[in-house]
Amino acid sequence: MAGARRIVVKVGSSSLTTASGGLDADRVDALVDALATVRGGNGEQAPGDHGPKEIVLVSSGAIAAGLAPLGLTGRPKDLARQQAAASVGQGLLVARYTASFARYGVRVGQVLLTTDDTSRRSHYRNAYRTLDQLLGMGAVPVVNENDTVATDEIRFGDNDRLAALVAHLVRADLLVLLSDVDGLYDGNPSTPGTTRIAEVRGPADLAGVSLGSAGKAGVGTGGMVTKVEAARIAAAAGIPVVLTSASHAADGLAGRDTGTYFHRTGRRSADRLLWLAHASTPQGALTLDDGAVRAVVERRTSLLPAGIAAVEGEFSAGDPVELRDTAGRAVARGLVNFDAKEIPQLLGRSTRELARELGPAYEREVVHRDDLVILQPGPRP
Repeated sequence: MAGARRIVVKVGSSSLTTASGGLDADRVDALVDALATVRGGNGEQAPGDHGPKEIVLVSSGAIAAGLAPLGLTGRPKDLARQQAAASVGQGLLVARYTASFARYGVRVGQVLLTTDDTSRRSHYRNAYRTLDQLLGMGAVPVVNENDTVATDEIRFGDNDRLAALVAHLVRADLLVLLSDVDGLYDGNPSTPGTTRIAEVRGPADLAGVSLGSAGKAGVGTGGMVTKVEAARIAAAAGIPVVLTSASHAADGLAGRDTGTYFHRTGRRSADRLLWLAHASTPQGALTLDDGAVRAVVERRTSLLPAGIAAVEGEFSAGDPVELRDTAGRAVARGLVNFDAKEIPQLLGRSTRELARELGPAYEREVVHRDDLVILQPGPRP
């Protein structure tokens, strides 16, 4: 951990704001103090560092910060008012970070993402270039979901998952998840006799662990369930994770004994495929015959029209779709090359035959293998 050079830090709404809404300047400053210290402040190496560090901050809090200024007493349930609150709060949030980091001579840059920005190849590459350039120029990117325009269909759902995916996107060495709880416990932390789980090496270490659901302040959307899921995603992609409280951020970033440490459980996968598996929402589904399932899942080939038995949903070329077997189980997910209305005429036919009848544009894969990810047992819905 001490040798980690590029670190993604995620902080939740409850660690930055009051329960009634509005930013807590002291909390923001305390977080920035910890980040600036591990980063080296104004370009100077912090004591005990193994070299200069780069910080990407994934910050919740936009909606919560906008509640009080708009006269809202709690987080709205409807999307329109959430977006209105985010529109007001995002500016306040970034302004607060800008002022706080300025104490150390550090600039910040705002980066707002939607799932569409990260599952499509060109958008994904552009997001990486922007973040990498900001880091290269000595700035701290402040990343958030673009709540002001995201619809229910294109939302990440929670910033914990977004942070895991951003850590993969920027090729981070470490992900630090900060909340209002100082780690993962084997029960309710407020119940006497519960114990902090110091390390998680795999799913077996979480067997029988009861996870809570809501944050204490009631202004966020996450909870321990989303944090453990985010840690699982990052660890499977080869990125270790520290889960601790915002008040222990300095200890977590310095590698001291705090919170819960999730060991790597896998290796880095092809960049966009992790996003396709965990951040995309299928707009339709293609049912594959048994031969096509074997070809796609076992031999990792592209999906050709000849192997498709049925199509459902309304989608356009470039949208994510689910690939199912004849029993209806999702076996893969990919970006489709045709509109839904075009596919019925392609079913069960060879690309050569389609090219002769419909033209050379139809002599191609329905889903190319570079735009396809195999889903493991028990995939995320």
